[in-house]
Amino acid sequence: MRIIRAAKVLTGRPGEVIAEGEVLVDGDTIVSVGPRGSAGEVGEIVELPGHTVLPGMIDAHVHLGFDDKVDPVTRRSQESDRHLLLRMAENARKLVAAGVTTARDLGARGFLDLALRDAIEEGLAVGPHIVAATRPITITGGHCWYMGGEADDEPAIRRVARENLRAGADCLKVMASGGQMTPGAPPSWVPQYTTEHLRVVVEEAATRGKGVAAHAHAAVSIQSAVEAGVSTIEHCSFFTPSGHRYDAKLVDLVAAGGTYVCPTVHGVIWRSRDVLGTETIEAWLRGVATMRDAGVRLIAGTDAGFAVAGIENRMDGYVGGLEAFAEAGFGNAEIIELATVRAADAIGLGAVTGSLEAGKRADLIAVAGDPLDRLADLRNLTLVLVSGRAVTQAGVDTVTSSIR
Repeated sequence: MRIIRAAKVLTGRPGEVIAEGEVLVDGDTIVSVGPRGSAGEVGEIVELPGHTVLPGMIDAHVHLGFDDKVDPVTRRSQESDRHLLLRMAENARKLVAAGVTTARDLGARGFLDLALRDAIEEGLAVGPHIVAATRPITITGGHCWYMGGEADDEPAIRRVARENLRAGADCLKVMASGGQMTPGAPPSWVPQYTTEHLRVVVEEAATRGKGVAAHAHAAVSIQSAVEAGVSTIEHCSFFTPSGHRYDAKLVDLVAAGGTYVCPTVHGVIWRSRDVLGTETIEAWLRGVATMRDAGVRLIAGTDAGFAVAGIENRMDGYVGGLEAFAEAGFGNAEIIELATVRAADAIGLGAVTGSLEAGKRADLIAVAGDPLDRLADLRNLTLVLVSGRAVTQAGVDTVTSSIR
């Protein structure tokens, strides 16, 4: 057993802060959370004065193995599966080194995300717990078609969904609208599937107790996603040929439906202002704040792995995405909530992780400072536990050398 003591413990539950708190961990499980001394003096004691302990962060939207360098004629990439898998493993290491202990991978070719997920759980690779969607379901030649999930009608959609689930997918991803990163595919403001098509995906996922993430930029696709009963809407940007145009009535529909929204707010946003324009960026952030004010349940996800306006959206840039929420007017406590407990609920892991509670998985981080006062302190990582295993830049050990 191990007791981790710090100046402050954030449990992840809204407003719950334990001054001079401690967390008792036994193997991969949290045994208790409370004030200093509440667990007694059992096992190893890790003293972290001046630190804050909080749940491991969750990135609800990443692409560990995004590869858009596909020849449209040969339909092949120059990057082999073996090379891509190695790159994905390195990306996973970067994610966990940034304090992300759970990541939802929303699109990978060849079921490589499943191979990496299992390798991490077996201790053969270093990274966060991965929730894998495998191949995104898209129309022929649609957004991210090269990942292998093309389907144009109901029978084909069912076939791809069932193949993904048979392979071991933890959730399903569907491209309800077009996107911006696939040459020749429908643009973001064009729907790719109808409400009925999306319901097929939801039905198939439900047979295995899984959720559905719907990529939806266009307003009609956002509405279809809500009506179909998806678990999360990704981006939800209300994109039009002339830019973002938020629809207040549709935002109210999303809020009333209780659908989680991952607006994929990332840290690249201000570095891309010269390409996208400051006005466009500010309008986007205002829209995110508007959704929050309307009662939409937002969660944190960076879309890491994609380039934004030609600028790399890095795997180790998670905290930058949280700081972008702050730019939109969110408070630090609220930001930490949508990056932990709320994200866990949205991706179907609320009973397992996302908060520090007895019986939950020992996924937690310790940072020097207090992120409630200064969000940037989330970069000052001293300890990262993934199922009770301490992760360092060098790999996994029982205890990091800095706290022995």
